[in-house]
Amino acid sequence: MDKLLLVCVGGALGSGARYLVGTWSLAAFGPGFPRGTLAINVIGSFLLAVIMTASITTESVSPHLRLFLATGVMGGFTTYSSFNWETITLAQEGRFLAAGLYLAATLLGCLAGGLAGTILVHRVVG
Repeated sequence: MDKLLLVCVGGALGSGARYLVGTWSLAAFGPGFPRGTLAINVIGSFLLAVIMTASITTESVSPHLRLFLATGVMGGFTTYSSFNWETITLAQEGRFLAAGLYLAATLLGCLAGGLAGTILVHRVVG
């Protein structure tokens, strides 16, 4: 039951953070391109890589903290399902170039975010 509570509380925090980033992005950039979801997925990929790499290569992240952060917070924060829907919507609107750019930017951005997070932890830890 403790583990479930950690995931639920973390998920609520991650979902709240996702809402705030998405709302800010919409206000700042408008609805023309899903920048908020893209930013959330890239940031989420970076942070999940930091959490997982630190928990695997060091003893600084306990199993309970890893569960809270990786499964809970990052599970609530990242938005692959939104990315999928937005890509389909762009394509259905006939905006194939935007859909392709969004797809490529998300895939490459998330890979770069994950790689950057992994490299950061290895450089800090040694």
